[in-house]
Amino acid sequence: MRKRPELLAPAGNLEKLKMAIRYGADAVYIGGQQFGLRSRAGNFSYDEMQEGIAFAHAHAAKVYVAANMVTHEGDIEGAGTFFTTLRDIGIDAVIVSDPAMIEVCLSEAPGLPVHLSTQASATNYETLRFWKEEGLERIVLAREVSMEEIREMKRHVDVEIETFVHGAMCISYSGRCTLSNHMALRDANRGGCAQSCRWKYGFFEADGLLTPAMEARDEEPFSMSSVDLSMVRHIPDLVEAGVDSLKVEGRMKSIHYVATVCNVYRKVIDAYCDDPEAFEFDPAWEEEIWKAAQRELSTGFYYGTPTEKEQLFGQRRAIPQYAFAARVIAYDEQTREATLEQRNHFRCGEEVEFFGPGFTRFTQRIEEMWDVEGKRIETAHQAMMTVRVRVDYPVGVDFIMRKRKVRVKETAAIET
Repeated sequence: MRKRPELLAPAGNLEKLKMAIRYGADAVYIGGQQFGLRSRAGNFSYDEMQEGIAFAHAHAAKVYVAANMVTHEGDIEGAGTFFTTLRDIGIDAVIVSDPAMIEVCLSEAPGLPVHLSTQASATNYETLRFWKEEGLERIVLAREVSMEEIREMKRHVDVEIETFVHGAMCISYSGRCTLSNHMALRDANRGGCAQSCRWKYGFFEADGLLTPAMEARDEEPFSMSSVDLSMVRHIPDLVEAGVDSLKVEGRMKSIHYVATVCNVYRKVIDAYCDDPEAFEFDPAWEEEIWKAAQRELSTGFYYGTPTEKEQLFGQRRAIPQYAFAARVIAYDEQTREATLEQRNHFRCGEEVEFFGPGFTRFTQRIEEMWDVEGKRIETAHQAMMTVRVRVDYPVGVDFIMRKRKVRVKETAAIET
């Protein structure tokens, strides 16, 4: 048996917080209404935080607040009150990058643990030692750190280490970018990133496009967009390196994404830590990850510096596309009928898949469907409508029903 690392999941709102924890997260990170880097996420009020904390602590989970913006003059105003309030309502830790904000938190909200954000670009053990001596309990490493560098850090400094294991990657070093500032007047490091690197670009000169060769090879003429990270096959390496927390990116993504990714990583972490010698990776785990993938997947910088072929997104390839169709809100054991809250159009005759915590899943065809008044219907086409369907196997509240949108060719994860 090995020490079990924390599975840390994104929670853009209360629904996602509860879903992440139900599907196996040991902790979630959220944003408050100040000082974070996701101004367009469903950030939490203090009352919502308290509800989230109560739910998390009732399920033996923790809640962290990201307050990791790079502050300019005037931005720090009110930070002391903010951190003190977080401590007093029971937040388990804050994630901060700006040294001034860290100083405010440590001095004005003593007792509130501080984690160093990945925005601070911690890449060596001397840096970790410095922040530990300053009073920080955990360091979220820069995303450009290798597996061997992590091992070296753990050999030299006794401080908690958190690393990203899944989700979107930023093309700029540790997310420090000014493209959005210049191109959309939205400050990326103060919460307003427009994701300018994800836009489609081309090279031009006065007489036209300069990319005939690239067009002939079906390649993008110019790209700054990185592929996504997935370390699902490499959990043993992370555990053996001594990583304390495995972090999933995605506060602005759907509950389908959060539930799918947490479900898989929970299964893999437990399978390895419970019996390392007998551990064998199940291809079904990676198959499940692809159902929530939006881009190709890679191992980032963990096993060396990726070239443009491993790192840049380029031309979109076909990957399995699944639609989040409904969430189970009730189940009747006698009639074997599930009450669903619709999230995407579905109809009788379609094949769907249900999945729930503990890597429970099954497929079936929808044979019959009824509305709230008991009237038989053929389609669930109204947003958030409530419908009942008969299911082949038992389900529970917060099980998810999804459907495959199109049949496309499969693509494998990129190994670096």
